[in-house]
Amino acid sequence: MEQSSTSTPLSGAVQDLASELASALRSGGRFRLAAGVSEADGAEANAGLTLAAVRVVGADAVLPSVLRRAPAEADDLALFGRAVHVYQPAADASPVSVWSHWAMKQTLRRLDAPPGGAPSGGGSFGGGAVPAAADSEAEPQAAWLADVPWQVLSHQLALLAPLAVPDAECAVADVARDRPVDLARGFVRAVRRRDWLQAAGAGRWLVLLDGVPATLGLEAGLEFVAHMGGDDPRVALQVEAARHLQAGARP
Repeated sequence: MEQSSTSTPLSGAVQDLASELASALRSGGRFRLAAGVSEADGAEANAGLTLAAVRVVGADAVLPSVLRRAPAEADDLALFGRAVHVYQPAADASPVSVWSHWAMKQTLRRLDAPPGGAPSGGGSFGGGAVPAAADSEAEPQAAWLADVPWQVLSHQLALLAPLAVPDAECAVADVARDRPVDLARGFVRAVRRRDWLQAAGAGRWLVLLDGVPATLGLEAGLEFVAHMGGDDPRVALQVEAARHLQAGARP
C-alpha cells in the first residue's frame, strides 16, 4: 500500500476502504468495491474520491477476489480499471509508485480474464469505456531494491505489500525470497519502533517466504501487531491478508 500525505477527505476515503476490505477478509463476507459510489447528488465528486482512494490502496482494493480466487463483479472491475487508467505514474515517479501501478494492471488483467481466455476489456465507470490491461508488459526494473540495507528493504517491501499474494512471481518477490532474514530483522525493528503499518506489511511478505528464522515467532508477532495497531484500518488490512496467506487463502 502506498502511503501519502493526502488531504483529509482522501485520507478518510482510504481509511474507509481499508476498513471495509479488512472486515470482508475477517468475516468472509461479500465485498463490493463499487458499492460506495451512489447515483445521488454529488456522485461525481464521490466517484473521483473513490478512484483516488483505490489508487492509494492499490491492488489490495480487490484483494478479497484475489485471495478467494473468485470472480469480481463487472462494475468493481470497471472502477478498479478506471483507477488504473486515470492515475498513471509520472515520468519521475518513485519505483514504489511504478511497481504499485504495475501490480494493479497485472491484477486487473488476471481478474478480467475469462477462464482459458484473454482479458475481456474493461467496462465503464463514471462514463466512458475503460480499457483493461489486456496485454502483459515488462516488469519495472528492480535493481534499486536488490542490494539496499535491510532497513530500507523492509520499508520498501512494506510499501509494496500488495505484491505479496499467492503465487507471486515478479522481481520484487524474488528479492524478498532472497532476503528472508533481513526482512525478519526489519519486522522486529518496525515492532520496536511501533511502526505497526510497516510491521504488518513486512509480516505479510514473511508468511510467504521460506527461510524465516523460527525464533522470530511470526504468528505471535502478527497477533501483537494486530492488537497494538489494529485501530488503523490499513494495519488491520495487512494483518488479515497475512492471516489468509498463512492459511493458504483457500476459496
